[in-house]
Amino acid sequence: MSDWLWTSADMVEAMEGRPFGTLPAGITGISIDSRTLKGGEAFFAIKGDLFDGHDFATAAMAAGAGLLVVNESRLPALGNLKVPMIVVEDVLEALTKLGIASRERSTAQIIAVTGSVGKTTTKEALRHVLADSGKVHASVASFNNHWGVPLTLARMPADTDYGVFEIGMNHHDEIRPLVKMVRPHVAMITLIAPAHLGHFANLEEIAVAKAEIFEGVVPGGYALLNRDDKRFKQLEELAEKAGVEHIVTFGENARSDYRLREVKMHPTCSCMTVRIGSEEAVVKVGVPGRHIVQNMLAVLGAAHLVGADMAKVAIAMVTLTAEGGRGARHVLEHPDGGSFTLIDESYNANPTSMRASLSLLQATPPEGPRGRRIAILGDMLELGRQSGKLHADLARPIVDAEVNVLYIGGREMSVLKNALPVEIHVEYRQSTDELLPLVMKAVRPGDVVMVKSSKGIGFSRIVKALTNQFPPVVPAE
Repeated sequence: MSDWLWTSADMVEAMEGRPFGTLPAGITGISIDSRTLKGGEAFFAIKGDLFDGHDFATAAMAAGAGLLVVNESRLPALGNLKVPMIVVEDVLEALTKLGIASRERSTAQIIAVTGSVGKTTTKEALRHVLADSGKVHASVASFNNHWGVPLTLARMPADTDYGVFEIGMNHHDEIRPLVKMVRPHVAMITLIAPAHLGHFANLEEIAVAKAEIFEGVVPGGYALLNRDDKRFKQLEELAEKAGVEHIVTFGENARSDYRLREVKMHPTCSCMTVRIGSEEAVVKVGVPGRHIVQNMLAVLGAAHLVGADMAKVAIAMVTLTAEGGRGARHVLEHPDGGSFTLIDESYNANPTSMRASLSLLQATPPEGPRGRRIAILGDMLELGRQSGKLHADLARPIVDAEVNVLYIGGREMSVLKNALPVEIHVEYRQSTDELLPLVMKAVRPGDVVMVKSSKGIGFSRIVKALTNQFPPVVPAE
C-alpha cells in the first residue's frame, strides 16, 4: 500500500522493538490520544505527568488502532488484548528514535522556529504560504516540547517537500536535544522578549537558551535573525560560535537582508513594502497587527531560503487567517441590534505580546456613537520577581490604545486598579468566574472587545462564553 506512513517492519527496526502478535503491513498515522485516534493509526502509549497511555489501550483498540506501541513492563497487563503491538523498553524513547529515522529518510527542506513570541503564528503562516510550492508538514498546535517535536517528526511523510517545526523551552538545555533531531536547513529566532523570566535572570540568559537552536543546523544551513531585536548582536555571535555558515536577517534595519521599507496598517489587514536583495515588492497580509508584519518578514525570509516560489508565497499571504487564541476575530450579533467585534488573544501573554495586542485594539475602531474599546486582560505568568513591575508598566500602553473600559483579572493585574486615568472605567476581579458575568452584561453594539492573558488564567472561557451567547454575523451573499 503506497499511503502507509510507516511499514511495521520499518517501525520495529527504527525503534529497536519486538513485534507481539501479527503486525499489519503498515500504519496510516501516529496517535498519542485515544479520543482522536483514527482507524489504522499506531497508538503510542506515552506516560505523561497526568495520564499513562497504557491505561487507554483498550480505548485505542476500540477506536481502530492498527497497532499499539507499549512498554515491556506493561505487557503482562496488556497481553490479552487482541491487537498487535510493538514492545519497547520506553515508549517516548521509541517515538524519539522513530522521529530521528523520519528525519534521516527525508529529503525535505526543514525550518525550525523558536523565540519568545510569535512562534506558533510564524509556524502556521509558513505552513500556509509554502503549501502552493510543495507538500508541507508542520507541528500541530504548539507541539514544541520533548514529546511534541519527536511526534511531529515521526508523523512527517517521506515525500514531504517542506517541514516546519516549532521548538519551545522553559529552561536551558531543552532546545538542544530537539533541534539535533530536527536538523534544520533554516533556524529562526523571532524575537527575544521577557517571557519565562521566572526561570531566567534576564533577557541575556533567555537568548543563550534560545540560541541552542543553532546547534542543530545542517552544514551549509542558515540562521535567520531579527536585526531589530535588542539581543541581535548576542544571537549573531552565538550563531557564529555554533558554526552556522550563513547568518541572514530580517527587520527594518537598513542592513537587513529581508528589509521592511514601509508598512500601512488597516483594521483587518496590513500592506508592507519589502526589499529582498535587489528586488522590492508590496505584500498584503490578511491578518492585521504591527507585530504580525514582523513575523511575516521572517516568513518571507525562510520561504526564500528554502527555495519556495515567492510569487505564490506573496499571493498566499493575502489569505492568511489568525488562529483561535492568537488574534482570531469574531463579529457577533447583539440582541439590541447591530454587532460587536471580539478579538481572541487568550492563548498566551507576555509584556511584548500584550503591547502588540493593545496596539491591535487601538487600530480597530469601534462602530457608531456608543461603540467602545474594551480590553479584558489577565495575568502574564512566569515573569518571576519582575512580575509586579511588568504588569504595572502596562498602564501607558493601555492609555495609548485608547481603551474605554478595562476588565482585569488575576492577582498580578491588581496593580493596575488605581494606576489609570479616571476616564478609563476599570473593573477588577481576582478570578475568571467573578469577571465573566460582568463582561457578559457589559458588551453592546459597536464595541471592540479584546481578550488577552496567559493560558493558565483561563480567559479562553470568556471567549467561549461570548461566542456561545452571541451568534456570529452571517455575511450577506
